[in-house]
Amino acid sequence: MDYRCVKTLAEIRTYLGSANLAAFDFETSPYDLYRNEEKAALDAHKADIVGVSFSAAEGSAIYVPLKHRVGENAAEQEAIWRWLSEAFFQNTEMIKVAHNMSFEAMFLYARGIVLLPPCYDTIAAAQMTLKSNTAFRTLSDSGLKTLAQELCGAELPSFETVTAGRYFDELDPQDEETIRYACADSDFTLRLYHLFNNWFEWYLPKHRLIVEKLESPAAVYCGLMKYNGLLADEELMLKKQAAAEAKLADLRDSIAFMTGDVNIGANASTSAFKKYLYDDLKLPVLKTTAKYQEAMDDEAMILLTEWCRENRPELAALFELVQEYRRWGKIKSTYIDGYLEHINSVTGRIHPDLFPLGTETGRFAARNPNLQNMPRADSDEIGVRNFIIAPEGKALLSLDFSQIELRVGAFYCRDERMLETYRTGGDIHAQTTSVIYHIPFEEAADKSAERYKERRAIAKNCNFGVFYGLFPKGLQRNLKFKAGLNTPLPECERIIANLKAGYPKLARWQEETKKRAASRRYAETWLGRRRYLPDIASVDWGKKSFAERCALNTPIQGTAADILKLALGRIIEGLPQRMWLRPVLQIHDELVFELPEGKVREAAVFIKACMEERPFEEFDVPIVAEAAAGERFGELKELEANETLKTNEEVVL
Repeated sequence: MDYRCVKTLAEIRTYLGSANLAAFDFETSPYDLYRNEEKAALDAHKADIVGVSFSAAEGSAIYVPLKHRVGENAAEQEAIWRWLSEAFFQNTEMIKVAHNMSFEAMFLYARGIVLLPPCYDTIAAAQMTLKSNTAFRTLSDSGLKTLAQELCGAELPSFETVTAGRYFDELDPQDEETIRYACADSDFTLRLYHLFNNWFEWYLPKHRLIVEKLESPAAVYCGLMKYNGLLADEELMLKKQAAAEAKLADLRDSIAFMTGDVNIGANASTSAFKKYLYDDLKLPVLKTTAKYQEAMDDEAMILLTEWCRENRPELAALFELVQEYRRWGKIKSTYIDGYLEHINSVTGRIHPDLFPLGTETGRFAARNPNLQNMPRADSDEIGVRNFIIAPEGKALLSLDFSQIELRVGAFYCRDERMLETYRTGGDIHAQTTSVIYHIPFEEAADKSAERYKERRAIAKNCNFGVFYGLFPKGLQRNLKFKAGLNTPLPECERIIANLKAGYPKLARWQEETKKRAASRRYAETWLGRRRYLPDIASVDWGKKSFAERCALNTPIQGTAADILKLALGRIIEGLPQRMWLRPVLQIHDELVFELPEGKVREAAVFIKACMEERPFEEFDVPIVAEAAAGERFGELKELEANETLKTNEEVVL
């Protein structure tokens, strides 16, 4: 191997100067204050880059030591960073390859550098390649050392072996083992780049495009969000925590009074409470688990509540208390305790881990904490979103795709009524209300009309479920548990029949899509993101039915995810000119930013243009992103003249 340690800008320029493609990797170590803190080296607020390696050809790499505590570091470091920023990291002609791009992007961002496309994340590439005939690699299958061994037959030394309990900055950068370890990371990242691209060429060419144009920029964007984090109002959270604890104590006392002090635990799902319900009270089992045990989830409690109202009215109050207790338990554990636990001691912010390939359809996932399950403003009882605030003099800005999945669904099924509704800026929920109840559009849209709220709730549930093959029983279930409506099954059957009759091409598209997936054994997005569905040919009705729903879900939800990720790439390209614009969160179809108060309109115009741009030539349905701003995430106000934000102002992307 041609691995070298270099200490001058001239050597770096010589090695990278003629290349149009190179892999890179950072070695990091924590600042003195955090050296006893676990995983501090992975936090760009608690650690710094101590060295960087580059590989421009397989079997070759250089290591540039920057902040080692022993040995010799590179000279002219300011000049090195300036040149690397211009000639490499922000060079739009140079392909930058990294394994776990979000990590490198985060540490670069801490230095004021936005990593610009073209870039290539080999973790994303790994996850877009097949591990078996029908299963793609998971994140856990995609570690560099795992892949190097599996695909290259190379046994790379572990970090623990090389460092022997030390931090990387305590190693001598001129030592052969230090050089080998640092350089191998870049070298094998480059090898994986070529291996994966060869695989894509042979098996799934479109997946290479997705890695390059969608997933790698999305990884960069995740790094920026991770670094910025969300400022938390800890004082408000502690107040809500105390209130939740008091509420739970009251509910526990009330339940204990009725049950004789049966141990219900933190979530009213203990074996003692189950025994009390089903053995002592002799209540019927209305729902079972996958292992045919008595269910104790929220739905089971709701079903028991309703049964008791009819058959054991003296017990109805108990189950109402239990539901309330479980709800407050989740609020406290998930949204208060869970968020407080993850406030960074340096920044006072929450820095969740975000994963661009967190689901099979390509949607994001989050953890530590999971902000993807943050309640929407209209169902946010305790004001969870108000835990997230803007610093003094700044604002939060949200851009949210309006009904993006429904627009994608209209694009796919080509139903003229749906397309016309979106092209004219109409109200799709009113249109669906008109369709399923055979009433004039004007009546369906009239807020003062009799049964307006009920009918609109039903229309919304139809719109957000019918594309995915919603059955009458499923509609009945959704209306019951999501909208609080007790709709008879025959009525649900009639509603869906009317819906399919009113949108005739919808049903046709569904059948054609299921047939195509059954023939191919997979579904895919418009850009070619593939999801294999081996169970679509199963003789087991349950497995087949689920696979068919996935066949309908993937093109719509997956294409919507692809559209969002294309927008992220455009936003990234415009950030170096707008370093005051700080991405902080992606949640569902919404992007959230932190920025100076005086920059809200300018930012909204720019982001709206990025999000509403036609994602690909064939897409002929208008895309709308709605802007809102404020000091607290739960109190954002729609910007005045939202629809006119796209003016004649020049938007520099």
